[in-house]
Amino acid sequence: MNPLWLALATVLSTAAGGVCALRLRARLHLLLGFAAGVLLGVVVFDLWPESLEQSRRAGGNGHGALLAVIAGFVLLHGLRRFAVGRHRHADAHDLARGEQRERAAGLVAAWPLIGHSVVDGIGIGLAFQVSPSVGITVAIAIIAHDFCDGLNTVSLLLRHRHSPRSALRMLALDAVAPLLGAAATLAFSLPPQLLASYLGVFAGFLLYIGATDLLPAAYARAGRAAAALQLAGLTGTGAVLMYGLTHWAA
Repeated sequence: MNPLWLALATVLSTAAGGVCALRLRARLHLLLGFAAGVLLGVVVFDLWPESLEQSRRAGGNGHGALLAVIAGFVLLHGLRRFAVGRHRHADAHDLARGEQRERAAGLVAAWPLIGHSVVDGIGIGLAFQVSPSVGITVAIAIIAHDFCDGLNTVSLLLRHRHSPRSALRMLALDAVAPLLGAAATLAFSLPPQLLASYLGVFAGFLLYIGATDLLPAAYARAGRAAAALQLAGLTGTGAVLMYGLTHWAA
């Protein structure tokens, strides 16, 4: 089976997740909490272990993979600070400047999600390079969690004051990204050590977004203690969902 057909299914899955996020904006804090759990689950149960495994296959001890995660976390933090710092000269009461800073920060945070979707497509393609059965197993898991990727992208942009139209544009990029990643693997294969670093950096990106952006924003919107408890449950559900998907695919 051609990996591009399965990658095409991720386009539909991602788009469906984004549309759900737009229609449920009134409960955005719950979506943000669930999205944070999914991101943290992807890092802990998918990207980070795979980065370690690829590093060890290449003869390393895993330290390079750990450094890649840290580098990704610090790099995104620096990019976010730069996006906000560019407009510090503006007056504190200038609403337009404040919205501009928010939108810039949202775009900086959204691009790693699109990058992660490219990694998803690459993951499908490289899995097919191992064997068709492994490729199909990996593709099924990625199709399932790309629904959450679409939800994550739209939720993140709405959180940073982007319009629904702007969120849909980024959702379209996120949706086609796995297809592009899978198509790229038809022309190349990565050495395990390089793949380990690549996955580690994106794990750091997603760890930063989930732990320092989505989750704090969700709790800030939750307000009441009962809503916060409900939010914690959804965050845990998102992480457990990814645990189940990744272990089922394995």
